[in-house]
Amino acid sequence: MRYQQALGKALRDEMARDPGLFVVGEDVRESLRGVTKGLAEEFGANRVLDMPISEQMFTGFATGAALAGRRCVVEYQIPSLLYLAFEQIANQAQKLHLMTGGQAKVPVVYFVPGSGARLGLAAQHSDHPYSLFAHAGVKTVLPATAADAYGLLVASIRDDDPVVFLAPAAALPTREEVPDEPFVVPLGSGRIHREGHDVTVVAVGHLVHDALALADELADEISMEVFDPRTLYPFDWELLAASIGRTGRLVVYDDANRTCGLAAEIIATAAEEMPLLAPPKRVTRADVPIPFAVELELAALPSREQLAAAVRHVVREEVRG
Repeated sequence: MRYQQALGKALRDEMARDPGLFVVGEDVRESLRGVTKGLAEEFGANRVLDMPISEQMFTGFATGAALAGRRCVVEYQIPSLLYLAFEQIANQAQKLHLMTGGQAKVPVVYFVPGSGARLGLAAQHSDHPYSLFAHAGVKTVLPATAADAYGLLVASIRDDDPVVFLAPAAALPTREEVPDEPFVVPLGSGRIHREGHDVTVVAVGHLVHDALALADELADEISMEVFDPRTLYPFDWELLAASIGRTGRLVVYDDANRTCGLAAEIIATAAEEMPLLAPPKRVTRADVPIPFAVELELAALPSREQLAAAVRHVVREEVRG
């Protein structure tokens, strides 16, 4: 099943299970992204609501509906629209449970089916803003594979807290076996896609596929362990510590800006708390808006060649001092 189909299956299964679940967003009945295709016909137009171009309005609407006892998935056409809704998510929905002493629940999923760069979409359509929500303490999910996309979306919908769910654009065409019966992948659980003993590569989102391809290429030279966090907040630090305990070395491969990005947090925590044999490295986006020209876009994004150089450097680096 394609990643995109797995997301649609998760939504359909959960809407069938929970008659209180509904979907809102721009053009969700027409399903421009393909995930909500057929849902209005199957479950009724009152559960699949097209909204005007006012992200702050319908994000707040979903929060109010959640406070009144409904569950909601809010779809955004492009990731930068989350900037418009950031106050509603991080300052309202995220805080209401604590501010009411646990009396209020806000079970909303803020869903972007196509986050990140997608050759030629330029600066305002290519951001990957997951680090902002992890920083704000919002549960933040970024699956790399179809089965994880299904299981994590089901878990996100059933969670009583707000969840930001980003589906990387570059992962949407990928395929994986997805069981017919509903299942859940717990939030906060990472995944080791490939075991190794020389270096742990933490790859975020669609970059997992790149890291696995590189691990195959370097198999005769370097044994790479590929770690997929799946949930960026809360992060599975226990699984990462076990991985670094085996390898002693760390490279983070992250499609977010370098400054204050997720890679920096992973490296800082590993440096403070885990037994590294060599200084860690990170491979990230450049700190620039994504250019329109495809050649310049590719130059700004993290690449497999950069990852290979970082892995070789860390494996060969001796501990100093």
